[in-house]
Amino acid sequence: MAKEEGAFEVEGVVTQALANTRFRVKLDTGDEVMAHVAGRMRKFFLRIVPGDRVKVELSPYDLSKGRLVYRER
Repeated sequence: MAKEEGAFEVEGVVTQALANTRFRVKLDTGDEVMAHVAGRMRKFFLRIVPGDRVKVELSPYDLSKGRLVYRER
């Protein structure tokens, strides 16, 4: 069972790396969101650089913020 039942998962490209493991991500829909790295990605020290394709989990409460849950190779 997922922690957040109402979260939306969308794909996008990292456009900018910011401080405190935050990133600006351009979604496939054309929108741009701020996203932070999920705990599992921090645990395994996955490097995320601008240009990487990622999956972002968006909160249904605030669609301008999200969480990076997967980085494609």
